[in-house]
Amino acid sequence: MIHIVLFEPEIPQNTGNIMRTCVGINAKLHLIKPLGFKLEDKYLKRSHLDYFHHLVMEVYENFDDFLSKNKGPFFFLTRYGKHVYSKIDFKNLSEIYLIFGKESTGVDRHILAAHLDYTYRIPTNDKIRSLNLSNAVAIVSYEYLRQHDFFDLSKEEPKTLKGSRFLEEFL
Repeated sequence: MIHIVLFEPEIPQNTGNIMRTCVGINAKLHLIKPLGFKLEDKYLKRSHLDYFHHLVMEVYENFDDFLSKNKGPFFFLTRYGKHVYSKIDFKNLSEIYLIFGKESTGVDRHILAAHLDYTYRIPTNDKIRSLNLSNAVAIVSYEYLRQHDFFDLSKEEPKTLKGSRFLEEFL
């Protein structure tokens, strides 16, 4: 199972987009307080649309509360990462926790320093500090899924939606 952990997220639209991604990839979402919004926020609801009832989510009072209830392994995604995320060998890991920091300052520097060997970076140039949080979550999550041949995710349009032959109707 893949666990997406957001450390003190601030922007409801990012969290809403991540909620939708979690539903689409069967991931559990973990939110570590304080949150920069209320879970009832209208912007959050607009981002996750009507998928919220499928979301598996847990909220924690702080990072220590999170650690006391989850065993890892933990991978911290940060612009200060010592390794590139694509070098992680996820193939033998059936359960992982991908930890992403808040939009303004990331994960607390003391926490990162305590887990230095497990800090990872998504490569960028020197013109930006980081990628958008919801994009970063998608990039690293899909790398894990790719290494596991996407588990039981649909590789074609499901029959319950438009079906795999939908475009052929337009020939």
